[in-house]
Amino acid sequence: MKTTARPPVWLLGTWGATRLLLLLFVFKVWVFPGPDVTSDVSVIYQGWFEVLRTGSFPLDDVTWQYPPAAALAILSPGLLPFLDYAHAFFVLAFAADLAAFALLGWAGGRPGRSPRGAWVWVVGVPLLGPTVYARYDVMVTAVAVAALLAGARHPRVMGALIGLGAMLKVWPALLLVGVRRWTVWLAALVSVAGLAALFAVSMPGAFAFLTFQRDRGTEVESLGSLVFHVARHHGWGGQVLLNYGSVEFVGPYVGLVSTAALFLTGMAFGWLLLWRLAATRFDGRTAADAAFVAVLLFTVTSRVISPQYLVWLIGLAAVCVCFRGSRMGVPAVLVLVASGVTLLEFPIWFSHVVQSDTLGVSLLVVRNGLLVLATLVAARTLWQATARRDTPARLPGQATRDRESSVPS
Repeated sequence: MKTTARPPVWLLGTWGATRLLLLLFVFKVWVFPGPDVTSDVSVIYQGWFEVLRTGSFPLDDVTWQYPPAAALAILSPGLLPFLDYAHAFFVLAFAADLAAFALLGWAGGRPGRSPRGAWVWVVGVPLLGPTVYARYDVMVTAVAVAALLAGARHPRVMGALIGLGAMLKVWPALLLVGVRRWTVWLAALVSVAGLAALFAVSMPGAFAFLTFQRDRGTEVESLGSLVFHVARHHGWGGQVLLNYGSVEFVGPYVGLVSTAALFLTGMAFGWLLLWRLAATRFDGRTAADAAFVAVLLFTVTSRVISPQYLVWLIGLAAVCVCFRGSRMGVPAVLVLVASGVTLLEFPIWFSHVVQSDTLGVSLLVVRNGLLVLATLVAARTLWQATARRDTPARLPGQATRDRESSVPS
């Protein structure tokens, strides 16, 4: 009995200790080094809250670059009127973290599953520091985790949650890449259509974010930014400015690099389409694995790689390794290491990144290199496991185990 009880105790203890540290940092009991990551909540989010509560989206603010259901996350601290806005937001972010942990812990105890998924979440989230609780991405990630874990027995719930996630921050739509059951797709489309119609009718400017997102440049932490970090040491005449809500490069050739990033994103979409056409072997892990690969592809090719984007990858990696014999163990570890490096480049040594000095550029090369490597390894693994023609013989009982641990595919 002691042997079986010990892992949950260690898991709960590690989660509790690390989350207490995160709360102490965001509540500023202890000051975390680097710029104040909580200012986005107390200034930007609270400013949006004041506008949204009047029944309109912040149409004059180009930093509002989110789908209409993001208003739900920004307005949610109003559910805790006994706390000020920032503190209420931190508590709700903590609750979303707890919900994801509980779901992964529950899933890890089912037949054919492993507690490693919960461990990835427990270890990965604090590697990003207090930024996790100072952005609403942890809430979106909790929805995505719930969608993938609900799919085995509740495909319509999976689809509805994917639709909700897509209307919160677009990227959860990529969870559909590896799903074959039409009921999931239909539920997702109904969810998106219903939410879109509701916001379009009830609040003006629901889709203004599309224009604001289109005009973004190359953010200083993205893969493409490395071109300008190096070019600054060779006479490039541009500069670093706070632009469209993030720190971006502005100047000659920035538009060209941004366009190249969009081209790479298009190539990533093309690869996913090719994989989907070539894939013939779908099992219980395919939907989660494909979602992880898709989000990796669109993260590394994006014009922006903000630190909170790593929360998405940690959540999806955790779901992947929930399955015993997961194919995504190596990419998951690479994402965890990249998360630790991300904490160093933001917020601890972000000033070095902005200055493009040796330390800042080195951190970006390592972090982005790890993400690229994770993407290549994960994509290759997914292709080999699902699209190759040679099908190994099944072991006795394998079909039964696959059914027990299946996610809709």
